[in-house]
Amino acid sequence: MAHVVIIGGGFAGVWSAAGAALARGEADLRITLIAPNEYLVLRPRLYEPEPDLAKVELSRILEPIGVEHLRAWVSTIDTDRRVVVADGEEVGYDRLVLAAGSKLVRPQGLPGAERLFDIDTLDGARRLTDLLRDREDYSAVVVGAGFTGLEAATALAARGRVLLVDRSEMVGRQLGPGPREEIEAALDELGVERRLGTTVTEVGDGYAVLSDGTRAVADAVVWSVGIRASDLTRQLSDELDHLGRVPVDQRLRALPEAFVAGDTAAAAFDTEHTVMQACQHATPLGKVAGYNAAADLLDLPLRDFTPGPYVTCLDLGGAGGLFTRGWDRRVMASGADGAAIKKRINQQIHPPVDDAAKILAAADRVYIDLPFFPRDEETAAPAASTL
Repeated sequence: MAHVVIIGGGFAGVWSAAGAALARGEADLRITLIAPNEYLVLRPRLYEPEPDLAKVELSRILEPIGVEHLRAWVSTIDTDRRVVVADGEEVGYDRLVLAAGSKLVRPQGLPGAERLFDIDTLDGARRLTDLLRDREDYSAVVVGAGFTGLEAATALAARGRVLLVDRSEMVGRQLGPGPREEIEAALDELGVERRLGTTVTEVGDGYAVLSDGTRAVADAVVWSVGIRASDLTRQLSDELDHLGRVPVDQRLRALPEAFVAGDTAAAAFDTEHTVMQACQHATPLGKVAGYNAAADLLDLPLRDFTPGPYVTCLDLGGAGGLFTRGWDRRVMASGADGAAIKKRINQQIHPPVDDAAKILAAADRVYIDLPFFPRDEETAAPAASTL
């Protein structure tokens, strides 16, 4: 029996499995997802105060659609033999989908690095939550003023003093100038101190030393600087992009027998941009890659990856949220309206469970409409997104 193997249990991996099951229909085709954990972790929600709520049992998604789950770590992809090695055991495939995700870039040679916290993984978010649970007036240093760092800093500011540190001379540099004024205003409102053009050079027991010589009080130092694709990408290609991602064509094929999705895929969004390492793109990438892997074996027409317009939604804690549209990140909603949209999106990223028809129907929807916010008639028309 022909076999589709999917590596990864995040958004891209789960939706690759559903996409493959959708293409399979009633055909005789085996589909296996390999991932070590029993949960899909909703990483976009790990800044929230109860990280254990940000997970979904994989069995409730995979079992209804007839996808096997092998709980194991993949160490090797042998593209010549069409075999992956998972916890020492070889698993053969006819088509492969690499959707192994990304991980936080940990600092090298930083004294006290073992004391750092993160919200990149469920375990990391649990560790930070357990430290600060039921505490008031703590001091936290957040390193990195990008998307994750801003959400972490503004969430932590609800019950403590927060110092936000970044090498850049501006907050949200990767987000561009579009939302910067609103971000700065939110940080001011929440009392988040900024130390820009600097970084942390040492982490100690209750303190952090900055590169300008400042010694800052810190009950927790949260590292949120940079993510990079899984190292497994190196086993598919020698031409990775600056984030370690595999170049793919419009059908997400990297090799004749291998497709790539999610944070491991350097897929074209349009003629000027590649996709972001975010669930907004991981979900449709998975749906298309998985469908095409199965369709390729079943002699069905393959699908092109055609995402909807790019949007950004940023939670800013007690200051509300931001919703932007386009690569210039034009602000469409802020404050309470932005927070309401963020909350709605966080609810919508939960996949259907226990119902095969609903799961497969969702796998067939790549282009999804979202409203802006209801109180503005000018923007009440639906906005496109790809969650």
